[in-house]
Amino acid sequence: MDSESDGKPKRLTRAEAKARTRRLLLDAAARTFARKGYAGASVEEIAEAAGYSIGALYSNFGGKEELFIELMVGGAKARVERGGQVFAAVEAGTEDPVTALGRFLMETSDKDDDLALLQAELWLYAMRNPGMRDRLAAAQRESREALEGVMEAVLARVGASGAVPAPAVATVASAMFQGLVRQRRLDPSSVPDDLLRQAMRWLFIGIANAPETPGPSEEDPS
Repeated sequence: MDSESDGKPKRLTRAEAKARTRRLLLDAAARTFARKGYAGASVEEIAEAAGYSIGALYSNFGGKEELFIELMVGGAKARVERGGQVFAAVEAGTEDPVTALGRFLMETSDKDDDLALLQAELWLYAMRNPGMRDRLAAAQRESREALEGVMEAVLARVGASGAVPAPAVATVASAMFQGLVRQRRLDPSSVPDDLLRQAMRWLFIGIANAPETPGPSEEDPS
């Protein structure tokens, strides 16, 4: 009888066991970095929090910096995947674009209590280590690009398609979201659920009602 039919726990394959070990180490690293910062966290503490030896940590990651980089890239990939799901719902017509975007931002903000702390620590680390700046920028760029399709749909819905570039709107929305999440962590009552949703609506209403940007003058004023 197989493990599923006889009620016994399923035996993990070697690949599955390795993936589980990496996930637990990354989860422990995220909590530790958020609580103590990059400088204050040690590989010993991360390994212990995950329930593994230091040797297991080094066999899966090159060290503390590699763990940090993986968190940075992995977080961006997760947001890309979730952004794709939102875009699919909008394209299918099952959800209003502005509502879908606001819900996505709210769910992302509340998914992990350490999100704002970890993002702040990643930013500080990149600013203090120029070699890491491009890697963080690339990871964040990938996350923003996943939202561009949703931005295009929202702009079209509010009658502002082509008024402003979707990548620029994605950048503004991402920055606004990060600021609101930090404020929500500091003072939850100041950023209730409705504000996270409404902030996106205000952004797009403002774009839709903004006067057209005048083009360059045909005459050289000089």
